[in-house]
Amino acid sequence: FFQADKKDSQGNNTVSGFEILLQKQLKGKQMQKEMAEFVRERIKIEEEYAKNLSKLSQNSLAAQEEGTLGEAWAQLKKSLADEAEVHLKFSSKLQSEVEKPLLNFRENFKKDMKKCDHHIADLRKHLASRYTAVEKARKALTERQKDLEVKTQQLEVKLSNKTEEEIKKARRKSTQAGDDLMRCVDLYNQAQSKWFEEMVTTTLELERLEVERVEMIRQHLCQYTQLRHETDMFNQSTVELVDQLLRKVDPAKDRELWVKEHKTGDIRPVDMEI
Repeated sequence: FFQADKKDSQGNNTVSGFEILLQKQLKGKQMQKEMAEFVRERIKIEEEYAKNLSKLSQNSLAAQEEGTLGEAWAQLKKSLADEAEVHLKFSSKLQSEVEKPLLNFRENFKKDMKKCDHHIADLRKHLASRYTAVEKARKALTERQKDLEVKTQQLEVKLSNKTEEEIKKARRKSTQAGDDLMRCVDLYNQAQSKWFEEMVTTTLELERLEVERVEMIRQHLCQYTQLRHETDMFNQSTVELVDQLLRKVDPAKDRELWVKEHKTGDIRPVDMEI
């Protein structure tokens, strides 16, 4: 089944066993490509998210808030800029540590697959040609034997020098055809032996490549989750100072500051509105 293409009971061509292995490998390569595309989309989302966070952090809304609440508010806006930087670094690391290795491995994997495919395809063609040669030699021997049989019967009916010479010639051709068949069979057996040897080696190589592919993807997906955890930790750290300042917000202290400024005549437009 692994040797050459077969036909099913309806006479339709079926795929050889080795081709099934190749299709499995090519499917894995396609899955890897799609995973890289998935990571690329995530990178775009992170970059856009970082851009929007940075833009929002520069917004001037409530910029005139004062006192302890003003400090907390200013830090909250700054935390957006810090978070934007975190997500930007996350997207950069995703590209260099996950997406790029996936694509590079896929290219190397593609080269290895093509090498195996071409090698086995050449062996299959060579084996098929040897098989065809055997069948051709077998047919030739059958024809020579029939020709010899016919001429031998003619000799039994009518003895003549011409018929005896033709029998000798037919016998030589039959003997030569037998030798040709033995030579073709020997060459076919050599090709078949080479085929089986290379099939074992190549299928083991395909298995090694598949194991390597799965392990490589597992490692880089682990790297993805690790980077994700680190991003969450950094994001948490950007709001810790905001939490600290919010806990220190003192309405009474802010009121005293407002009263002090009011008494000294330092009343700003925002105070007048309040």
